[in-house]
Amino acid sequence: MRVALFVTCVNDTLYPGTGRAVVALLRRLGVDVDFPAAQTCCGQPQFNTGYRHETEPLLRRFATAFRDYDYVVTPSGSCAAMVRDNYPRIGASAAAEGRGDTLSEAAAVAVPRTYELTEFLVDVLDVTDVGAYYPHPVTYHPTCHGLRVLGLGDRPRRLLERVKGIDLRELPGAEECCGFGGTFAVKNAAVSAAMGADKARNVMGTGAEAVCTVDNSCLMHIGGTLTRLGSSVRPVHIAEILASTEGDAR
Repeated sequence: MRVALFVTCVNDTLYPGTGRAVVALLRRLGVDVDFPAAQTCCGQPQFNTGYRHETEPLLRRFATAFRDYDYVVTPSGSCAAMVRDNYPRIGASAAAEGRGDTLSEAAAVAVPRTYELTEFLVDVLDVTDVGAYYPHPVTYHPTCHGLRVLGLGDRPRRLLERVKGIDLRELPGAEECCGFGGTFAVKNAAVSAAMGADKARNVMGTGAEAVCTVDNSCLMHIGGTLTRLGSSVRPVHIAEILASTEGDAR
């Protein structure tokens, strides 16, 4: 199978270690991963802010960049959800405006091959024990896009439960939004901060050393809030936990 990494803007700019962790993890599982240099933003910030027409070239670029691959794997529930849930809507809207079906065709290329990392591991590779070792107490926050749009369900937890040495702790109010929501955090800063504080306090109450999610955007928000509250809890992407081995610990 031909597999490509869609690293996403947030990871490429702020969290490159997450992208490296995905590659290390998949290669350990026998999957050869390419990185198409033509990839760029999926268009989520533009689309969520109401700029649908400005998103259309990014849809086309995504489909072109990844058209030669069987699977596109991304360590981001929100970006995977953008492709799978919103690309078809964009194509349908363009067609309804009489601007042809090319966007729908591009979406049809992109949607079926795009997987969030934990989906790919569990559903495609049929694996839950990835040979990881992470001897720390950890709590898991299911992000909104992963939970409500992609329907990741228990896939991330099943993977975490098989990590050697981990002490996985239940997060109170786990399914409540952390308050980030992309541009929501900018336009509704006070509400976003209050939601983030609630989430951070719940994280701290678990006694965990680390909080993990499938989205670094949410981790950025939760981690920043934890820092402002004086907490030492580390935000860690699930890919980095799954990529860790006993050799790393030594």
